[in-house]
Amino acid sequence: MKPNATTAMEQLIEEVRFTIPFELPVSDLCSGICNGCSKKLIDFLDIEIGDWEQRLQQGEKPGLGDIEKLAKTSRKIYRVLQKNKLV
Repeated sequence: MKPNATTAMEQLIEEVRFTIPFELPVSDLCSGICNGCSKKLIDFLDIEIGDWEQRLQQGEKPGLGDIEKLAKTSRKIYRVLQKNKLV
């Protein structure tokens, strides 16, 4: 059975919070190889996720497009972090 859109978004947010190293100090984010600003990308993703967490708490129901957009953004940021050897 497929989860509803709200549950799917919550699961995606949980997975992203577990996978992306939001807690890394700036000194680790900005040292060595840089194929995109890891700090700015992580900050951007943190804001996007925080926005969706707040919207879900207020009872907003995401659409499938919203889930796909957040998933796509998260995958792209993860790939940059991989290139920068942070994950």
